[in-house]
Amino acid sequence: MSNPRTIVIIGGGFAGTTLARELDGKLPPDWELVLISEESYTTFNPMLPEALGASVFPEQVVAPIRQMLSRGRFIMGRVTAVDPAAKVLTCTTLAGETRVAYGHLVLAFGNRARLDLIPGSAEHALPLKTVGDAMHIRNIVLRRVARIELETHPALRKRLGHFVVIGGGFSGVETAGELIDCLESIRRYYPRVGAGELKVTVLQDRPRLLLELSERLGRAAQRSLIRRGVEVRTGAKALAVSAEAVTLADGTMLDTATVICTIGTQPNALVERLGLAVERGRIAVDADLAVPLAPGVWAIGDCAAVPNAFDGTVAPPTAQFAVREARTLAANLLATLSGRPTRRFDYRVRGQMAAIGHRKGVADLFGVPLWGLPAWLLWRAYYLSQMPKMPTFGRKLRIFVEWTWGMFFPNDITHLRFTRSQELAEAPQKAPR
Repeated sequence: MSNPRTIVIIGGGFAGTTLARELDGKLPPDWELVLISEESYTTFNPMLPEALGASVFPEQVVAPIRQMLSRGRFIMGRVTAVDPAAKVLTCTTLAGETRVAYGHLVLAFGNRARLDLIPGSAEHALPLKTVGDAMHIRNIVLRRVARIELETHPALRKRLGHFVVIGGGFSGVETAGELIDCLESIRRYYPRVGAGELKVTVLQDRPRLLLELSERLGRAAQRSLIRRGVEVRTGAKALAVSAEAVTLADGTMLDTATVICTIGTQPNALVERLGLAVERGRIAVDADLAVPLAPGVWAIGDCAAVPNAFDGTVAPPTAQFAVREARTLAANLLATLSGRPTRRFDYRVRGQMAAIGHRKGVADLFGVPLWGLPAWLLWRAYYLSQMPKMPTFGRKLRIFVEWTWGMFFPNDITHLRFTRSQELAEAPQKAPR
């Protein structure tokens, strides 16, 4: 069992890895830092739509957690139980069940995709929360286009070529933009697929897209998508999803074989098992990020309802806020260990950005609106230089070169199946997946 003079962080996302890097090497000599995550890497979720659209390779949206730590310890495992009274947690690892004692515990495990928000979505819609989701959707898109070439029935070809994105927030808009640009880029390699046979529709049940941004930028993003051929349906609520269609609240049925759902989240199952107070599915925390009535327990990131002293609101579950919450908590933990008072979370948004396709974006930086190529370049430059997914200069340089290269060449159309030799030997007659 680990030394109880240990700070344990559960979660390897933006919040968890930023906190770990802020504390790494700064703790008192008799304190240990441990980060526990189910994956060995952290994922840059805002770039998942670009991985889906083959604008970037999957390895460019992840970074190994071990590379971020110099003195802290990393354990790849799933936390299954926490005993706040004994200050001991249990996690399942590659070596079996492991128990870890802690002095301070930080909950930073984010949330999970909710697959059953719309009837039929769990069975027929594709979520976009992980790198695996992005690569799966990418393969499905390539298979749909390849199948259109082989089909002769007009109605079936139309259904196969119609891709519906549910959700008009950041993820939905970015996915629709990347998808339409990807289809336009790769269609040249499928000569038997007509230009009018590939279509992307985005459904937003609110009056406009990107409610997180100003109305001016939301409208700019919508115009950009429409100019490139995306059908934008605002005020359109999806009521049901089937294998062949999406049914809207007004009774309209959209024939489609591929539905990508970017809405709906639910708490990590560990939240319920911990028995902590929650606010709309997120762990309630005090102004200094401590969990009430749970000594030594703190929470940050998407799993926490963090009060922002700057404007009195609850901080949104975005990467920008997760990083700032982590930095505030790092200072508070160091202050607690040295007997000094903690400070409340107080952060003013510097700006917000969204990539809405290949070389296209919208941004609001200190109240200055930008769109098009300048916003897209700013978006990439900011995340390349500031976000914790790029832990070393060598990695940043390599990705910068690859990003620059990709600006001037078509999207990749490789269908990555990862077929093993045993599978080929056992089922040589099986159709490609």
